[in-house]
Amino acid sequence: MKLPNNIFNRSFIHASQDMRILAAADIHGSQYRLNIILKNIEKYSPDLVIICGDITQFGPGETAKNFLGQIEADAVAISGNIDTPDVDQAITESKADNIDLKKVVKNSLSFVGIGGNISSQLSKIVIQNKDSEKPLEESIDEKTVLVSHVPPFKTQDRVFFGHHSGSRELRKLVDKCKPRLVLCGHIHEDPGVTKLDGSIVVNCSIGKRTEGALIEINDKINVKILD
Repeated sequence: MKLPNNIFNRSFIHASQDMRILAAADIHGSQYRLNIILKNIEKYSPDLVIICGDITQFGPGETAKNFLGQIEADAVAISGNIDTPDVDQAITESKADNIDLKKVVKNSLSFVGIGGNISSQLSKIVIQNKDSEKPLEESIDEKTVLVSHVPPFKTQDRVFFGHHSGSRELRKLVDKCKPRLVLCGHIHEDPGVTKLDGSIVVNCSIGKRTEGALIEINDKINVKILD
């Protein structure tokens, strides 16, 4: 079920901490696009900024470090499919938390990151959580916010001529584990919100029409695609 680019509410039985998230993807080395994020940080004062990959245009890592250093807010980030390997290291060295293949907790909310291209063998991926490690599937549940660069298949993943280009493996994972929220980008042509059975998928790609997404999480999830 694809939803319009406005506010969407989802209620939860369990209680959670209030959090305002500004999510964006696909900066592609553009200071202009980064300035859009900085403008919205100033406007909305988010508790957390999430960058869902493709920070650079095939590197270099120094660009990613510089861009993330300009974000004056708590931030987490992952690399995208065209970010070079040195970008991943630069994220780690930056002010932001690199959550690729990691589980982190922010304001009592759990975030799990999967950067770059999605592996065809997700079952073999191991997620680091402080000093312990668990398989990816055991690291995700209905309380998790999953941060991926690539969207799940048939969720905000339409490219030209309506072709779906999201990850089938990721869709299987989401359908099985049902994370409460999936944040992604990659498909510039299809930013927006899709409701699945148990999950909300938000493509927060910055493009000609949109500026990312603002997400309010409390006893409900409210999503607004910024334009």
